[in-house]
Amino acid sequence: APRAAFSLIELLVVLAVLATILSLLLPALSRSMGMARQFKCQVSLRSIGFDFGVFADDTLHGDRGADERLSPRFKLETFQESQYGLDEFWRWGEMNNTYTFPDADQNDPMRCAEIDGFVTLRRGVPCRNNAITPTENVSYTFNGRLDRAPRGSSNRWMQVTLTPMSASEPMVPLAWDVDGRLAAKRGVSPVFSAPGLDATTGPFANDALWFPSFRHNGATNVLLTDQSVKSSTDPLGESSWRWDYLPR
Repeated sequence: APRAAFSLIELLVVLAVLATILSLLLPALSRSMGMARQFKCQVSLRSIGFDFGVFADDTLHGDRGADERLSPRFKLETFQESQYGLDEFWRWGEMNNTYTFPDADQNDPMRCAEIDGFVTLRRGVPCRNNAITPTENVSYTFNGRLDRAPRGSSNRWMQVTLTPMSASEPMVPLAWDVDGRLAAKRGVSPVFSAPGLDATTGPFANDALWFPSFRHNGATNVLLTDQSVKSSTDPLGESSWRWDYLPR
């Protein structure tokens, strides 16, 4: 009996030691897994950046859909649609009016590794018109100031077209992690956004369309037009990033 009691004490000591070790290892393991998902997200954004560079290039670009008539100009929305396979780029079955990702073939375009849940595309619908649902599960948003800018004497905000030159302006944020839940709460599409930058008029005034996600250990991943991807806990505080850039 004394030996059995001693064995029980030994077992309790071992369990206590294991519990202590696990309590030390689990946070580190969690951080490591988070860093792995962040890296995977950055790889996804770099792939988008590479495709954008090709799409914008007047020599290398492939199908620009309806924007062929605008050559050498194109719309940022058209690039997004080419990435998802939306609208004139629909490639998810002639008989399908909707298509859900990830699918059986592991197709899952423009996905951040931290975002779970399915995303459904609607056929024949422009990207900005709720073609991607649910809003909460959208991973990335694109720079709204590369989509709309003030034009004419009235400075009315209108959809703009990009040129190979404007699309390669240095240090301009192109896309970043979006907080789809916040966009859904505001009742707006997450596919375009931009900070207000103290504006009191226009579509981005008062940060109405500003909803970045800081899901990577408090940081957001940002793709710049030079195809580089940066991680920042304060994206608006990055002094070299040109959030105010408007294409001509």
